[in-house]
Amino acid sequence: MCASVCLVGLIGATCSKVENQASPLTVAEQLQRVEEGIARGPFKPDWESLKGFKAPEWYQDAKFGLFIHWGVYSVPAFGNEWYPRNMYKADTKEFQHHIETYGPHSEFGYKDFIPQLTAEKFDAGQWARLFRRSGARYIVPVAEHHDGFPMYDCSFTEWSAAKMGPKRDIIGELSEAVRSEGLHFGVSSHRVEHWWFFDQGRLFDSDVQDPAYDGLYGPARSQDKAEDGTEPPSQEYLDDWLARTAELVDRYQPELIWFDWWIAQPTVHQHLRQLAAYYYNRGVEWNRGVAINYKKHGGSSFPDEAAVLDIERGQLAGMRDLFWQTDTSVSKNSWGYIQEHDYKSVNSIVDDLIDIVSKNGCMLLNIGPRPDGTIPEREVEMLEEIGRWLEVNGEAIYETRPWKVFGEGPTAVVEGAFNDTKRGAFTAADIRFTTRDDALYVIALDWPDGGELHVQSLASGEGVTVQNAILLGGAERLEFKQDDEGLTVQFPDERPCDHAYALRLTLR
Repeated sequence: MCASVCLVGLIGATCSKVENQASPLTVAEQLQRVEEGIARGPFKPDWESLKGFKAPEWYQDAKFGLFIHWGVYSVPAFGNEWYPRNMYKADTKEFQHHIETYGPHSEFGYKDFIPQLTAEKFDAGQWARLFRRSGARYIVPVAEHHDGFPMYDCSFTEWSAAKMGPKRDIIGELSEAVRSEGLHFGVSSHRVEHWWFFDQGRLFDSDVQDPAYDGLYGPARSQDKAEDGTEPPSQEYLDDWLARTAELVDRYQPELIWFDWWIAQPTVHQHLRQLAAYYYNRGVEWNRGVAINYKKHGGSSFPDEAAVLDIERGQLAGMRDLFWQTDTSVSKNSWGYIQEHDYKSVNSIVDDLIDIVSKNGCMLLNIGPRPDGTIPEREVEMLEEIGRWLEVNGEAIYETRPWKVFGEGPTAVVEGAFNDTKRGAFTAADIRFTTRDDALYVIALDWPDGGELHVQSLASGEGVTVQNAILLGGAERLEFKQDDEGLTVQFPDERPCDHAYALRLTLR
């Protein structure tokens, strides 16, 4: 079955237009709206109630999504997406680069990059068509990064892409274009980390010191009180965070909200529970499955049953009963656009996708567009190459569920966050399993030596009898032998694709 089947019918009401507010709300009005939404829905702002969450079927079926880091930080294109913080830290390469390239921070600060975020070549429809070709089933652009510059029409600040720089509602344009291609749409919010993000600019003569720019740089609080060195956010700031996030929910009806690690701060939890209850209740109102991502590194935020675990730049060594996600990037050294990327190979990305799916997870793979709205050519090539692999092998990925074991083979995955480049290369002896309907899929992560694949987990004594075997992308049934040492399958002379190779087994 071709993996490029039409997706438009899969998401139903998802393709409906998002809500338009007649006029911007104040923080107090938005918070009142949150209270009303909590009161009329089944979810309450406590962990026991939120444990009633279930990961949506669309999400568990999708398996592969795309993350998009695009913002003002793409303009300097140096270091990584933390340039806005590091350019104010005296001991960093970004600090030195900034002075040498742009001059003193008091004369040219981060705010001065905003006019260069032109988006003049940004075409949301063109992006969405590429995303469809990549085989991705859900798309998650960054709505607001740590830099505090929303890429959407935010009611609570003048510093946004809708009012400065591009003067366009980037998130709004993407939400409509992505859904028109039959894909699911989510957003990420890093707003809570903004509390401390520009604090280093308070330590010397820089534009962060100027109250005229507090709308962008503030609060920029000093790191001297909390356990992690950061002053806990104030009630006023957390109210603003809740209002901003709830507005994202109301305006764009995202099916997924991705949060970074700092929501784990204990002072954030009350507001986080309110947001989760409101958002889950809105999903009930929309008759649409929604989900929140949370992390465990940096502290605990959600109970495992109340949201979907996300592991940044890493994965699990074994299978997890609860559905989970890896977020990673095509680049090893940055999420946002920079001029000197260290790109991963497509082969390693495909192998990680297979490994993650076999363990009941999904992959959210990041790209970083240029400030003019074009996606770097190498990243376009990578996405299209992944799409070609999924065109052949997608039935072994999409809508599958784990088998009784995730796989076999000699190559160990280094578990946990920030370990995604630490494993050795997978080999033909590394095999992963998925199931769908009555089929068992056996995926070899390289072409077997001599064209003969041996699968120990399918020994005849394991209670599984193979009736036939077909290589996805191939036209003929394959010769095989099953005995007490395993299943041995003879592969054809011609490879149907690059990277990994999937067998569909019919069992009896």
